[in-house]
Amino acid sequence: MRIGIVCPYAFDVPGGVQFHVRDLARYFAARGHDVRVLAPREDDEAPIDDWFTSCGRPVAVPYNGSIARVAFGPLTSARVTRWLEDGNFDVLHIHEPTVPSASVLALWGAGDVPIVATFHTSMGRSRALHAAQPLLRPSLEKIRARIAVSESARRTVRRHLRADAYVIPNGVDVERFTRALPDPRWVGTPERPTVAFLGRIDEPRKGLDVLLAALPGLRATHPGIRVLVAGPGAQESVSGAHGAVVEGVEFLGLISEDDKTALFSSVDAYVAPHLGGESFGIVLIEAMAGGSPVVCSDLDAFVDVLGEPPAGRVFPTGDADALAAALGEVLSDPRSRSLLRGRGHSRAAHFGWDVVAEKVMAVYETVIESAEATPEEAQVALRQRLRRLWRPSRQSAKERS
Repeated sequence: MRIGIVCPYAFDVPGGVQFHVRDLARYFAARGHDVRVLAPREDDEAPIDDWFTSCGRPVAVPYNGSIARVAFGPLTSARVTRWLEDGNFDVLHIHEPTVPSASVLALWGAGDVPIVATFHTSMGRSRALHAAQPLLRPSLEKIRARIAVSESARRTVRRHLRADAYVIPNGVDVERFTRALPDPRWVGTPERPTVAFLGRIDEPRKGLDVLLAALPGLRATHPGIRVLVAGPGAQESVSGAHGAVVEGVEFLGLISEDDKTALFSSVDAYVAPHLGGESFGIVLIEAMAGGSPVVCSDLDAFVDVLGEPPAGRVFPTGDADALAAALGEVLSDPRSRSLLRGRGHSRAAHFGWDVVAEKVMAVYETVIESAEATPEEAQVALRQRLRRLWRPSRQSAKERS
Protein backbone atom coordinates (compact mmCIF):
# COMPACT_ATOMS: atom_id res chain seq x y z
CA MET A 1 0.00 0.00 0.00
CA ARG A 2 1.25 3.49 -0.83
CA ILE A 3 0.56 5.66 2.23
CA GLY A 4 0.92 9.44 2.50
CA ILE A 5 1.04 10.90 6.02
CA VAL A 6 0.94 14.64 6.79
CA CYS A 7 2.10 16.19 10.08
CA PRO A 8 1.44 19.92 10.64
CA TYR A 9 4.22 20.48 13.18
CA ALA A 10 8.00 20.75 12.75
CA PHE A 11 9.12 17.15 12.47
CA ASP A 12 12.50 17.67 14.12
CA VAL A 13 11.02 19.26 17.25
CA PRO A 14 9.97 16.78 19.98
CA GLY A 15 6.21 16.40 20.33
CA GLY A 16 3.53 13.77 20.72
CA VAL A 17 2.07 14.20 17.23
CA GLN A 18 5.50 14.09 15.61
CA PHE A 19 6.50 10.94 17.52
CA HIS A 20 3.21 9.27 16.65
CA VAL A 21 3.61 10.01 12.93
CA ARG A 22 7.28 8.96 12.93
CA ASP A 23 6.67 5.65 14.67
CA LEU A 24 3.57 4.85 12.61
CA ALA A 25 5.54 5.48 9.40
CA ARG A 26 8.43 3.32 10.58
CA TYR A 27 6.07 0.51 11.59
CA PHE A 28 4.32 0.37 8.22
CA ALA A 29 7.55 0.83 6.25
CA ALA A 30 9.13 -2.10 8.10
CA ARG A 31 6.19 -4.23 6.98
CA GLY A 32 6.65 -3.50 3.30
CA HIS A 33 4.35 -0.55 2.73
CA ASP A 34 5.52 2.43 0.68
CA VAL A 35 5.23 5.29 3.19
CA ARG A 36 5.81 9.01 2.60
CA VAL A 37 5.65 11.69 5.31
CA LEU A 38 5.31 15.45 4.76
CA ALA A 39 5.89 18.05 7.49
CA PRO A 40 7.75 21.30 8.21
CA ARG A 41 11.36 21.00 9.34
CA GLU A 42 13.66 23.43 11.17
CA ASP A 43 17.05 21.85 10.45
CA ASP A 44 17.56 20.81 6.84
CA GLU A 45 21.00 19.33 7.59
CA ALA A 46 20.14 16.87 10.37
CA PRO A 47 19.79 13.21 9.29
CA ILE A 48 16.25 11.94 8.95
CA ASP A 49 14.40 8.95 7.48
CA ASP A 50 14.44 8.74 3.67
CA TRP A 51 10.65 8.64 3.50
CA PHE A 52 10.43 12.18 4.87
CA THR A 53 9.85 15.34 2.78
CA SER A 54 10.07 18.84 4.21
CA CYS A 55 7.43 21.37 3.19
CA GLY A 56 9.44 24.34 4.51
CA ARG A 57 10.77 25.98 7.64
CA PRO A 58 8.21 26.55 10.40
CA VAL A 59 7.32 29.62 12.43
CA ALA A 60 6.37 29.48 16.11
CA VAL A 61 2.81 30.49 16.98
CA PRO A 62 0.83 30.19 20.26
CA TYR A 63 -1.69 27.36 20.11
CA ASN A 64 -3.83 25.70 22.80
CA GLY A 65 -1.59 26.83 25.66
CA SER A 66 1.60 25.80 23.91
CA ILE A 67 3.82 26.85 21.01
CA ALA A 68 3.16 25.20 17.66
CA ARG A 69 5.82 25.30 14.94
CA VAL A 70 3.88 25.33 11.68
CA ALA A 71 4.46 26.28 8.04
CA PHE A 72 2.11 28.14 5.73
CA GLY A 73 2.33 30.37 2.68
CA PRO A 74 2.98 30.14 -1.07
CA LEU A 75 6.23 28.17 -0.86
CA THR A 76 4.77 25.64 1.55
CA SER A 77 1.62 25.37 -0.56
CA ALA A 78 3.67 24.66 -3.69
CA ARG A 79 5.66 21.95 -1.94
CA VAL A 80 2.50 20.33 -0.59
CA THR A 81 0.92 20.34 -4.06
CA ARG A 82 4.02 18.79 -5.64
CA TRP A 83 4.20 16.11 -2.94
CA LEU A 84 0.55 15.19 -3.48
CA GLU A 85 0.96 15.04 -7.25
CA ASP A 86 4.07 12.86 -7.05
CA GLY A 87 2.67 10.63 -4.33
CA ASN A 88 -0.04 8.73 -6.20
CA PHE A 89 -1.19 7.53 -2.78
CA ASP A 90 -3.67 4.76 -2.08
CA VAL A 91 -4.62 6.57 1.13
CA LEU A 92 -3.79 9.99 2.59
CA HIS A 93 -3.57 10.22 6.40
CA ILE A 94 -3.73 13.83 7.62
CA HIS A 95 -3.01 14.62 11.26
CA GLU A 96 -4.70 17.65 12.82
CA PRO A 97 -6.52 18.66 9.61
CA THR A 98 -7.71 21.98 11.10
CA VAL A 99 -4.24 23.26 12.00
CA PRO A 100 -3.16 26.00 9.54
CA SER A 101 -0.04 24.30 8.27
CA ALA A 102 0.76 21.46 5.89
CA SER A 103 -2.33 19.59 7.09
CA VAL A 104 -4.87 22.20 5.97
CA LEU A 105 -2.99 22.72 2.70
CA ALA A 106 -2.95 18.97 2.01
CA LEU A 107 -6.67 18.73 2.75
CA TRP A 108 -7.38 21.62 0.39
CA GLY A 109 -5.18 20.21 -2.36
CA ALA A 110 -6.08 16.52 -2.16
CA GLY A 111 -7.96 15.12 -5.12
CA ASP A 112 -9.97 11.90 -5.08
CA VAL A 113 -7.58 9.96 -2.84
CA PRO A 114 -9.33 8.42 0.22
CA ILE A 115 -8.54 10.60 3.25
CA VAL A 116 -8.21 9.55 6.89
CA ALA A 117 -7.81 12.27 9.52
CA THR A 118 -6.50 11.95 13.07
CA PHE A 119 -7.40 14.55 15.68
CA HIS A 120 -4.98 14.90 18.59
CA THR A 121 -6.12 18.11 20.27
CA SER A 122 -8.31 18.49 23.32
CA MET A 123 -9.74 21.95 23.95
CA GLY A 124 -12.82 23.73 25.22
CA ARG A 125 -14.21 26.69 23.35
CA SER A 126 -12.12 27.91 20.42
CA ARG A 127 -13.19 31.15 18.80
CA ALA A 128 -10.61 30.72 16.05
CA LEU A 129 -11.83 27.26 15.11
CA HIS A 130 -15.45 28.40 15.24
CA ALA A 131 -14.69 31.37 12.98
CA ALA A 132 -12.83 29.14 10.51
CA GLN A 133 -15.70 26.68 10.09
CA PRO A 134 -17.14 28.19 6.86
CA LEU A 135 -13.68 28.03 5.28
CA LEU A 136 -12.84 24.54 6.52
CA ARG A 137 -16.16 22.75 6.12
CA PRO A 138 -15.98 21.97 2.36
CA SER A 139 -12.54 20.42 2.80
CA LEU A 140 -13.46 18.54 5.97
CA GLU A 141 -16.23 16.84 4.01
CA LYS A 142 -13.52 15.08 1.97
CA ILE A 143 -12.53 13.03 5.02
CA ARG A 144 -13.75 9.44 4.77
CA ALA A 145 -12.81 8.38 8.32
CA ARG A 146 -11.99 10.37 11.46
CA ILE A 147 -9.77 9.08 14.26
CA ALA A 148 -9.39 10.67 17.70
CA VAL A 149 -6.48 9.68 19.92
CA SER A 150 -8.62 9.78 23.08
CA GLU A 151 -12.13 10.39 24.34
CA SER A 152 -11.04 13.95 25.15
CA ALA A 153 -10.01 14.53 21.55
CA ARG A 154 -13.22 12.87 20.38
CA ARG A 155 -15.28 15.31 22.44
CA THR A 156 -13.40 18.18 20.78
CA VAL A 157 -14.31 16.82 17.33
CA ARG A 158 -17.95 16.55 18.37
CA ARG A 159 -18.04 20.00 19.92
CA HIS A 160 -16.30 21.97 17.19
CA LEU A 161 -16.89 19.98 14.01
CA ARG A 162 -20.31 18.49 14.77
CA ALA A 163 -18.93 15.11 13.75
CA ASP A 164 -17.79 11.89 15.40
CA ALA A 165 -14.55 9.92 15.40
CA TYR A 166 -13.24 6.46 16.20
CA VAL A 167 -10.89 6.36 19.20
CA ILE A 168 -7.53 4.85 18.31
CA PRO A 169 -4.82 5.90 20.79
CA ASN A 170 -1.28 6.95 20.12
CA GLY A 171 1.11 4.04 19.87
CA VAL A 172 4.25 3.40 21.89
CA ASP A 173 7.22 1.10 21.26
CA VAL A 174 6.47 -0.65 24.53
CA GLU A 175 9.17 -3.28 24.14
CA ARG A 176 11.91 -0.66 23.78
CA PHE A 177 10.96 0.92 27.11
CA THR A 178 10.44 -2.45 28.83
CA ARG A 179 13.90 -3.75 27.97
CA ALA A 180 15.74 -0.53 28.90
CA LEU A 181 18.36 -0.86 31.64
CA PRO A 182 18.55 1.50 34.63
CA ASP A 183 21.17 4.23 34.68
CA PRO A 184 23.13 4.30 37.97
CA ARG A 185 23.11 8.13 37.89
CA TRP A 186 19.33 8.18 38.28
CA VAL A 187 18.61 5.16 40.47
CA GLY A 188 17.18 6.18 43.83
CA THR A 189 17.67 4.78 47.32
CA PRO A 190 15.33 4.74 50.32
CA GLU A 191 17.18 7.76 51.69
CA ARG A 192 17.45 9.55 48.34
CA PRO A 193 14.48 8.57 46.14
CA THR A 194 14.44 9.90 42.58
CA VAL A 195 11.48 11.47 40.82
CA ALA A 196 11.38 12.40 37.12
CA PHE A 197 9.59 15.14 35.19
CA LEU A 198 9.71 15.32 31.39
CA GLY A 199 8.56 18.32 29.36
CA ARG A 200 9.37 21.88 28.36
CA ILE A 201 10.32 23.59 31.61
CA ASP A 202 9.22 27.02 30.37
CA GLU A 203 5.77 25.86 29.21
CA PRO A 204 3.36 26.60 32.09
CA ARG A 205 0.76 23.99 31.16
CA LYS A 206 3.29 21.19 31.77
CA GLY A 207 2.96 22.03 35.48
CA LEU A 208 6.56 22.05 36.64
CA ASP A 209 5.72 24.92 38.99
CA VAL A 210 3.19 22.66 40.74
CA LEU A 211 5.84 20.00 41.31
CA LEU A 212 8.32 22.54 42.64
CA ALA A 213 5.68 24.02 44.95
CA ALA A 214 5.10 20.50 46.33
CA LEU A 215 8.76 19.98 47.22
CA PRO A 216 8.76 21.63 50.68
CA GLY A 217 6.01 19.27 51.80
CA LEU A 218 7.80 16.29 50.27
CA ARG A 219 11.06 17.16 51.97
CA ALA A 220 9.36 16.94 55.35
CA THR A 221 9.14 13.16 54.92
CA HIS A 222 11.80 12.60 52.22
CA PRO A 223 14.58 15.14 52.85
CA GLY A 224 16.91 13.53 50.33
CA ILE A 225 14.48 13.52 47.39
CA ARG A 226 16.01 14.24 43.97
CA VAL A 227 13.85 15.71 41.19
CA LEU A 228 15.26 15.03 37.71
CA VAL A 229 13.87 17.51 35.19
CA ALA A 230 14.36 16.50 31.55
CA GLY A 231 13.36 18.78 28.71
CA PRO A 232 14.24 21.96 26.84
CA GLY A 233 13.70 25.49 28.09
CA ALA A 234 15.46 28.17 30.07
CA GLN A 235 16.26 27.14 33.63
CA GLU A 236 16.07 30.78 34.67
CA SER A 237 12.35 30.76 33.96
CA VAL A 238 11.95 28.40 36.90
CA SER A 239 14.63 29.51 39.37
CA GLY A 240 13.36 33.07 39.45
CA ALA A 241 10.03 31.93 40.83
CA HIS A 242 11.24 29.29 43.28
CA GLY A 243 14.69 30.42 44.37
CA ALA A 244 16.26 28.01 46.82
CA VAL A 245 13.77 25.25 46.05
CA VAL A 246 15.49 24.68 42.71
CA GLU A 247 18.76 23.86 44.49
CA GLY A 248 17.44 20.34 45.04
CA VAL A 249 16.42 19.90 41.40
CA GLU A 250 18.72 18.47 38.73
CA PHE A 251 18.11 19.92 35.25
CA LEU A 252 19.11 17.37 32.62
CA GLY A 253 18.19 19.44 29.59
CA LEU A 254 16.90 17.84 26.39
CA ILE A 255 17.80 14.16 26.65
CA SER A 256 18.11 11.51 23.94
CA GLU A 257 15.54 8.80 23.31
CA ASP A 258 17.91 6.23 24.83
CA ASP A 259 18.37 8.35 27.94
CA LYS A 260 14.61 8.73 28.23
CA THR A 261 14.08 4.98 28.32
CA ALA A 262 16.85 4.64 30.91
CA LEU A 263 15.34 7.44 33.01
CA PHE A 264 11.96 5.72 33.22
CA SER A 265 13.55 2.41 34.23
CA SER A 266 15.64 4.09 36.95
CA VAL A 267 13.44 6.44 38.98
CA ASP A 268 11.13 5.66 41.89
CA ALA A 269 8.25 7.63 40.35
CA TYR A 270 7.33 9.68 37.31
CA VAL A 271 5.30 12.84 37.91
CA ALA A 272 3.03 14.48 35.31
CA PRO A 273 1.59 17.62 36.99
CA HIS A 274 0.14 19.02 33.74
CA LEU A 275 -2.48 21.74 34.02
CA GLY A 276 -4.51 21.18 30.86
CA GLY A 277 -4.52 21.10 27.08
CA GLU A 278 -3.70 17.37 26.97
CA SER A 279 -5.70 15.08 24.73
CA PHE A 280 -3.65 12.00 25.50
CA GLY A 281 -0.80 10.96 27.78
CA ILE A 282 1.86 9.24 25.72
CA VAL A 283 4.56 10.03 28.26
CA LEU A 284 2.52 8.21 30.91
CA ILE A 285 2.50 5.08 28.74
CA GLU A 286 6.24 5.36 28.15
CA ALA A 287 6.84 5.70 31.89
CA MET A 288 4.58 2.74 32.69
CA ALA A 289 6.25 0.60 30.02
CA GLY A 290 9.63 1.52 31.52
CA GLY A 291 8.56 0.43 34.99
CA SER A 292 8.14 3.83 36.58
CA PRO A 293 5.15 4.28 38.94
CA VAL A 294 3.08 7.21 37.67
CA VAL A 295 1.67 10.09 39.72
CA CYS A 296 -0.31 12.55 37.60
CA SER A 297 -2.94 15.27 37.65
CA ASP A 298 -6.54 14.14 37.18
CA LEU A 299 -7.01 15.41 33.63
CA ASP A 300 -9.60 13.38 31.73
CA ALA A 301 -7.02 12.30 29.15
CA PHE A 302 -4.65 11.04 31.85
CA VAL A 303 -7.40 9.21 33.74
CA ASP A 304 -8.40 7.48 30.50
CA VAL A 305 -4.81 6.38 29.85
CA LEU A 306 -4.44 4.91 33.35
CA GLY A 307 -7.52 2.73 32.84
CA GLU A 308 -9.48 0.83 35.49
CA PRO A 309 -8.26 -0.14 38.01
CA PRO A 310 -5.95 2.85 37.67
CA ALA A 311 -2.35 2.08 36.77
CA GLY A 312 -1.17 5.22 38.58
CA ARG A 313 -2.00 7.70 41.34
CA VAL A 314 -3.87 10.89 40.49
CA PHE A 315 -4.26 14.17 42.36
CA PRO A 316 -6.46 17.24 41.74
CA THR A 317 -4.98 19.29 38.91
CA GLY A 318 -2.89 22.23 40.15
CA ASP A 319 -3.02 21.19 43.84
CA ALA A 320 0.60 21.14 45.06
CA ASP A 321 -0.33 19.88 48.54
CA ALA A 322 -2.31 16.98 47.10
CA LEU A 323 0.61 16.16 44.79
CA ALA A 324 2.99 16.13 47.79
CA ALA A 325 0.66 13.79 49.67
CA ALA A 326 0.13 11.37 46.76
CA LEU A 327 3.78 11.25 45.75
CA GLY A 328 4.91 10.97 49.36
CA GLU A 329 2.69 7.93 49.89
CA VAL A 330 4.04 6.23 46.76
CA LEU A 331 7.66 6.88 47.75
CA SER A 332 7.05 5.62 51.30
CA ASP A 333 5.42 2.32 50.30
CA PRO A 334 7.47 -0.21 48.28
CA ARG A 335 4.43 -2.46 47.91
CA SER A 336 2.43 0.39 46.38
CA ARG A 337 5.21 1.06 43.89
CA SER A 338 5.38 -2.64 43.01
CA LEU A 339 1.60 -2.75 42.47
CA LEU A 340 1.69 0.32 40.23
CA ARG A 341 4.60 -1.10 38.22
CA GLY A 342 2.67 -4.30 37.56
CA ARG A 343 -0.49 -2.47 36.56
CA GLY A 344 1.55 -0.06 34.46
CA HIS A 345 3.23 -2.83 32.46
CA SER A 346 -0.13 -4.46 31.78
CA ARG A 347 -1.80 -1.20 30.81
CA ALA A 348 1.05 -0.09 28.54
CA ALA A 349 0.69 -3.26 26.47
CA HIS A 350 -2.68 -1.98 25.21
CA PHE A 351 -0.85 0.86 23.43
CA GLY A 352 1.84 -1.16 21.66
CA TRP A 353 2.25 -0.51 17.95
CA ASP A 354 1.28 -4.07 17.07
CA VAL A 355 -2.15 -3.29 18.55
CA VAL A 356 -2.56 0.34 17.46
CA ALA A 357 -1.25 -0.05 13.90
CA GLU A 358 -3.61 -2.95 13.21
CA LYS A 359 -6.54 -0.66 13.94
CA VAL A 360 -5.14 2.16 11.79
CA MET A 361 -4.54 -0.27 8.92
CA ALA A 362 -8.13 -1.50 9.24
CA VAL A 363 -9.28 2.09 8.72
CA TYR A 364 -7.02 2.49 5.68
CA GLU A 365 -8.22 -0.73 4.06
CA THR A 366 -11.86 0.08 4.69
CA VAL A 367 -11.77 3.59 3.20
CA ILE A 368 -9.92 2.26 0.16
CA GLU A 369 -12.35 -0.60 -0.37
CA SER A 370 -15.36 1.70 0.07
CA ALA A 371 -13.97 4.54 -2.08
CA GLU A 372 -16.91 4.26 -4.47
CA ALA A 373 -19.50 3.94 -1.72
CA THR A 374 -21.53 6.77 -0.25
CA PRO A 375 -20.19 8.28 2.99
CA GLU A 376 -22.99 6.57 4.90
CA GLU A 377 -22.18 3.18 3.39
CA ALA A 378 -18.48 3.70 4.11
CA GLN A 379 -19.21 4.46 7.76
CA VAL A 380 -21.28 1.28 8.12
CA ALA A 381 -18.45 -0.80 6.63
CA LEU A 382 -15.91 0.86 8.90
CA ARG A 383 -18.00 0.33 12.03
CA GLN A 384 -18.44 -3.35 11.22
CA ARG A 385 -14.74 -3.86 10.62
CA LEU A 386 -13.53 -2.00 13.69
CA ARG A 387 -16.09 -3.68 15.92
CA ARG A 388 -14.26 -6.94 15.27
CA LEU A 389 -10.99 -5.41 16.49
CA TRP A 390 -12.01 -3.71 19.69
CA ARG A 391 -14.94 -2.46 21.64
CA PRO A 392 -15.31 1.33 21.95
CA SER A 393 -13.16 3.05 24.56
CA ARG A 394 -14.87 3.73 27.83
CA GLN A 395 -16.09 7.24 28.50
CA SER A 396 -14.29 9.19 31.16
CA ALA A 397 -15.79 9.28 34.62
CA LYS A 398 -16.57 12.97 34.25
CA GLU A 399 -18.43 12.44 30.97
CA ARG A 400 -20.53 9.62 32.44
CA SER A 401 -21.51 11.80 35.37
